[in-house]
Amino acid sequence: MKASKYRDMTTDQLDSEVRDLAQQLFRLRFQKATGQLENAQKIREIRKDLARVKTVLTQKGNKG
Repeated sequence: MKASKYRDMTTDQLDSEVRDLAQQLFRLRFQKATGQLENAQKIREIRKDLARVKTVLTQKGNKG
């Protein structure tokens, strides 16, 4: 998802999104470790989305 869509979310929604993405990333890493992962590119996408959400949260926190 684009960062502009994350900027439209509230901080509560962003916190929820961080938790969801972290869970997805955990599951994907577990699948990779057990040899069940079919799409390795998905890990990269989730990591980038997680970084975007955390960046937007930091920006909102600095604005006051």
